[in-house]
Amino acid sequence: MTLTRTQTTFAPPVMEARRWLEGVTFPPERPLINVSQAAPVDPPPAALRAEIARAAVEDAGAHLYGPVLGLPDLRAEVAAQWSAAYGGSIDSAQVAITSGCNQAFTAALTTLCSDGDEVILPLPYYFNHAMWLDMSGIRIVGLMTGDGMIPDPAKAEALITDRTRAIVLVTPNNPAGVEYPAGVVGAFYDLCRRHGIALIVDETYRDFDSRTGAPHDLFIRPDWDDTLIHLYSFSKAYRLTGHRVGAMIASPARLAEAEKFLDTVAICPNQLGQRAALWGMRNLSQWVAGERDEILDRRTAIEEGFPRLAAKGWRLLGCGAYFAYVEHPFDEPSDALAQRLVTEAGILCLPGTMFMPPDRAEGRRQLRIAFANIDRAGIAALFDRLAALF
Repeated sequence: MTLTRTQTTFAPPVMEARRWLEGVTFPPERPLINVSQAAPVDPPPAALRAEIARAAVEDAGAHLYGPVLGLPDLRAEVAAQWSAAYGGSIDSAQVAITSGCNQAFTAALTTLCSDGDEVILPLPYYFNHAMWLDMSGIRIVGLMTGDGMIPDPAKAEALITDRTRAIVLVTPNNPAGVEYPAGVVGAFYDLCRRHGIALIVDETYRDFDSRTGAPHDLFIRPDWDDTLIHLYSFSKAYRLTGHRVGAMIASPARLAEAEKFLDTVAICPNQLGQRAALWGMRNLSQWVAGERDEILDRRTAIEEGFPRLAAKGWRLLGCGAYFAYVEHPFDEPSDALAQRLVTEAGILCLPGTMFMPPDRAEGRRQLRIAFANIDRAGIAALFDRLAALF
């Protein structure tokens, strides 16, 4: 019997991990430390919530269908701010607004691939990317990352076939947190251009990159939109997770193809969310800078505290953006360990098996810790519990 599209992939990892909490009681002296999901749990800042409320009451257009590719003013603002940030030239016609960055990814792949085509994903991968490729009948070609969790363009070139349609990079990376050097990103662009395939760069966490200045030079390359498809999410910077607003930057011709897909799955992006994103871009730069400083401080706390775990055999494989990606020292596989951490340590995190194909043994030794919602005290408590394990 032929499998349905959804039967070809695995269950949503975050939802699966939440089910591990069912029936478990966490005493007041040892509350749950939830480092499973890479999303802020606090609401948007008060000024942005006030603007959302104002728009809901006063702006009739906020309750109606809008353009499939998004509000013209938001598209123009993204184009202007990205042009300034990357030193390139981006036009609003090269920007589409989507219902979150995941939808931007699905739209991009729909314009690129047919059944049986191939897409190269560095491993470990972002699981929702893998799920969509599975459900679309697209073959995932895994590219193991090397030292520092950085993918190698030369190794990627050896994987390209006549069915390869794209290479996907996520930087800062989910799940590993690492920031891909500009030279590496540029080399992947050159590789894709040479082979006539697309380079998809997902920069959902660009607002929390530790580097100053542009993280790559792709937008200043001649005819960049022949090769580059850039993805972004407004969810993290402005805490708009529930409003589902993302962006896709590509050639107008590709966006015209994406429009066909987007019109059938959502018709248009969330109208209140788009207005919130636009107001945030125009008014919250200093607030976002403060959020970045806080995340970078938590990253520092992870790096400073990790020697306690290293002394017990743990390894810090990558750290940055919202994530620490670690290797544990125990004999049991990480999917079993992660479930045991809930009951025996009061920690909910995701195992590396959720970020790797089933045939890759590396995931059984790895865990992802999403530290966006724990402060320095929470990080210290996390290390206390992990250091005391077994």
